[in-house]
Amino acid sequence: MDDDADITSTFKMILEMNGFEVDAYTSPLSALSNFKPNEFGLLILDVRMPDMNGFELYRKIKSIDSRVEACFITAFEDYREEFKESFPMLDEAKYFIRKPKAIEDLINHVATLLG
Repeated sequence: MDDDADITSTFKMILEMNGFEVDAYTSPLSALSNFKPNEFGLLILDVRMPDMNGFELYRKIKSIDSRVEACFITAFEDYREEFKESFPMLDEAKYFIRKPKAIEDLINHVATLLG
């Protein structure tokens, strides 16, 4: 889930080429309205989006399906502290990815988290 359609389609293509099933959205509201419990194992969420940020979206989805995991992506270092405060139980190295490295790290992160 990224509000940039190019990034969303790139992530989707790379993940599908590596054997993952992917639903992709560019709007948090659309992602939330299409979310179904027990259908998704991992959410990849951009932190900075219109209408609600990735942290807010994850909280709303987690209230619907407590088993779903999330990996947050961002180009902005500013969100690291908010991530740590909001989700102290999540390992920052596994669940918080900087966008410039995201493509090269994405497959390893997803495989590890879903493995």
